[in-house]
Amino acid sequence: MKLNRGKQESSEGSEGPKGKMTLPLALVALISAFGSSFQYGYNVSVINSPAPYMQEFYNRTYLDRTGVPMDSSFQTLLWSLTVSMFPLGGLFGSLMVWPMVNNCGRKGTLLINNLFSIAAAVLMGTSELAKTFEVIILSRVVMGIFAGLASNVVPMFLGEMSPKNLRGAIGVVPQLFITIGILAAQILGLNSILGNAEGWPVLLGLTGIPSLLQLLTLPFFPESPRYLLIQKGNEEQARRALQRLRGREDVDDEIQEMYQEDRSEKEEGQFSVLSLFTFRGLRWQLISIIVMMAGQQLSGVNGVFYYADRIFESAGVQSSSIQYVTVSIGAINVVMTLLAVFIVESLGRRILLLAGFLLCSASCAILTLALNLQTTVSWMSYLSIVCVIAYIIGHAIGPSPIPAVMITEMFLQSSRPAAFMVGGSVHWLSNFTVGLVFLYMEAGLGPYSFLIFCAICVATMLYIFFVVPETKNKTFMEINRIMAKRNKVEVQESKELKDSYPLGKQEEKKALSSSEM
Repeated sequence: MKLNRGKQESSEGSEGPKGKMTLPLALVALISAFGSSFQYGYNVSVINSPAPYMQEFYNRTYLDRTGVPMDSSFQTLLWSLTVSMFPLGGLFGSLMVWPMVNNCGRKGTLLINNLFSIAAAVLMGTSELAKTFEVIILSRVVMGIFAGLASNVVPMFLGEMSPKNLRGAIGVVPQLFITIGILAAQILGLNSILGNAEGWPVLLGLTGIPSLLQLLTLPFFPESPRYLLIQKGNEEQARRALQRLRGREDVDDEIQEMYQEDRSEKEEGQFSVLSLFTFRGLRWQLISIIVMMAGQQLSGVNGVFYYADRIFESAGVQSSSIQYVTVSIGAINVVMTLLAVFIVESLGRRILLLAGFLLCSASCAILTLALNLQTTVSWMSYLSIVCVIAYIIGHAIGPSPIPAVMITEMFLQSSRPAAFMVGGSVHWLSNFTVGLVFLYMEAGLGPYSFLIFCAICVATMLYIFFVVPETKNKTFMEINRIMAKRNKVEVQESKELKDSYPLGKQEEKKALSSSEM
């Protein structure tokens, strides 16, 4: 009888009062995404356009110091370092997530993180004046650390603040701002704006402005209510934060759900990365985030962007116009990610992931064929362009935004920081690997490189189809119960049901009256 009552209440909880988008919730999502996620995207793309002018600066500085021109192989090495230090820094940043969010809080970590970005922006902006290219390489590492922290902490922060019926949509907002950052860097990097010999230091230095704005505005918004209650044990602050975010006084349902989550985790305590790998109750969640994060980066998105310029050139686009075509691709990326914000709550996470990886795998397969035949069949060049656009649409609606949302949803408060640390490390390590290996793959395999990406997309899609559950409109505890069955930890689930809703007197009366009916 008790078990049935627990199930009944659980199902009622899943239909409970729906949270609405309030002004404080919208503002905190926009400020944290613009101040952090935007810059991740901006710095991914910012050095592409001014690359020739920056390399010329490296060469000129070296000549002034030594009196001899820089060797071409040394210049290639320096430029490779400039590009690859960003994802390497991202890996270091991901390794800092777990200790920082547990000790400084989610909001506190974002505020501290701004100092990395502002310092790097000042150094990069003044590098030409100071006649030092080493500072640019160092600043790329620092910006990578910033991006590594931002790419993990912002989805965690917003996921913990959002009501369950808006968690997916708000969880996609960071990825939307990453694509806006990429587009902003592409537009500002046009030769006619800042992508020229005089403008590139300003282009690199602009990255500090969003951080400065976040540093000035984010302190006026609340910390994650789940962090305040579950980790800090401060119900009063958590209640006040929730009331402000929800725009209503009655937040008892969410407070009780947090207490329920807290009780179910008390025995385990805070998870370290090591304990996360050895705990049987989180086995499939951990495997799932590793597969999704690796699939996201190893699916070839960087390869497609790398090939895009060459594909457009072979289709007859003038070389002077290619940068404008690149901007239009960036705009498509933004529009499709914006679409994902609006459809993720109606269609669900699984559908977007499966449809996204399916479209990416089909695009890679057809692109391989089109690239091989474009010298013999004239219209194949146009098919290549269609494939590039289709791939970007597929990646933007699912593989890019959804995995970070799933990390927030598949883990409870005690294990979430360690899970983001693992997911973030896999993301940046895979990103770094693709950057390192792709040029060799392209040299050895040519267009057939995309068949490898196609296989990775198909493998990731099959894993999601068979293993990853739908998490739309479910509480963290409900998702935990679904995964508990897959992990075969039935005892934990029955214990949670038995302990369900040990509420105050008024709520107990409601529960009793509903069970009698």
